[in-house]
Amino acid sequence: MAKTKTSFFCQNCGAQYAKWLGQCTSCKEWNTIVEEVIQKEEKRNWKQTASVKKTNKALKINEIQLDKEDRISTKNNELNRVLGGGLVKGSMTLLGGEPGIGKSTLLLQIALAIPKKVLYVSGEESQSQIKMRAERLQIKNTNCLILTETNTQHIFRAIEEVQPEVVVIDSIQTLHTEYIEASPGSISQIRETTAELIKFAKETATPVLLIGHITKDGNIAGPKILEHMVDVVLQFEGDRNHTYRILRASKNRFGSTAELGIYEMQSIGLREVDNPSEILISQKEDDLSGTAIAATLEGMRPLMIEVQALVSTAVYGTPQRSATGYDTKRLNMLLAVLEKRAGFRLGAKDVFLNIAGGIKVDDPAIDLAVISAILSSNEDEAIPQDFCFAAEIGLAGEIRPVNRVEQRILEAEKLGFNKIFISKFNKISSKNHSIKIVRVTKVEDIYANLFA
Repeated sequence: MAKTKTSFFCQNCGAQYAKWLGQCTSCKEWNTIVEEVIQKEEKRNWKQTASVKKTNKALKINEIQLDKEDRISTKNNELNRVLGGGLVKGSMTLLGGEPGIGKSTLLLQIALAIPKKVLYVSGEESQSQIKMRAERLQIKNTNCLILTETNTQHIFRAIEEVQPEVVVIDSIQTLHTEYIEASPGSISQIRETTAELIKFAKETATPVLLIGHITKDGNIAGPKILEHMVDVVLQFEGDRNHTYRILRASKNRFGSTAELGIYEMQSIGLREVDNPSEILISQKEDDLSGTAIAATLEGMRPLMIEVQALVSTAVYGTPQRSATGYDTKRLNMLLAVLEKRAGFRLGAKDVFLNIAGGIKVDDPAIDLAVISAILSSNEDEAIPQDFCFAAEIGLAGEIRPVNRVEQRILEAEKLGFNKIFISKFNKISSKNHSIKIVRVTKVEDIYANLFA
């Protein structure tokens, strides 16, 4: 038996120290450093038996044989798109998100839909609670096995018995191993249990899906090394007051991190949204001032979103600047451009901005739509519903070109828009567009085209 070893860890950021300190030198938090046992006894492999050690041989790069990447379809088009085509055998996927956002619901849906033997391990809910959720999802599957356990050694014994083809862990913060004397969710326990699961996944070519908790700052709880250890890190985002959820990949060793999936939360689970542009644009009969449609890109996916603005006289003397789903600092910059470069007097007015649908957008191509919505509300004149915008605003008031403008134009055509405003300097390869393309060079051109 190996000698017991201890170390000191910051419970906020995961930094490791040889001795106790009052303040963490990494994250500057006070009284967060705790002593933890990092090794209790000699570690064994996940099967609890001695394994034959195999030495890898160094090969020249041109001698390495590439095998075809075998993926398991999740029967969920949105998740398959984000993963790059499905689950890779032997991969570790970490899913993080706010409490109650739908992480467990999503992975239970996947576990019930995959036509493989799936072991769903829960350390947070009982088997009856999971059964109730499964009945609500209305998916029938006899190949999904439910296990409520937090000890990794007991989990591996169950895995040897049932021989699953996919394993789901809900959640990694609830697991603990017998080889570490620390509470579940601590830095050392998360690191050690993840290492055991990775060894199991790689040795058996079984994909493992982990659910991870997040901190109040939105980061996945535990040491940062957790995200480095796994193959894929997914973020499940959305406002619990809205029904739509966005799934993003912040790390993906087997595909692009530019894709995203969109879901709608319903009483029977998460519904895949095939055409998100239609749900992000409000359905209204009358033309209303202060709204403009932006052609944006979320990852590789073109979206049409509605930008809403309200400009009113400041009642309390100091003008208010508020933005929902958009960077407030960028809103202030655009207002300064309107004031300085175009001569619009908005300094004494309240300006409120909202991105409809409860999503957050950081694409600079929606600048032109933001400007148009503000001017529309200020003039109290509506912009026609079949107009859309795709351009960035510079500090000199110039309309700057944006990337992949062809995709934005095609999405606008598909949804029936008649006119799109873009920068004069955007180059378009195809000229056979049914939509009318209006090229503008400065902010004043927008005002002249819309309200003059």
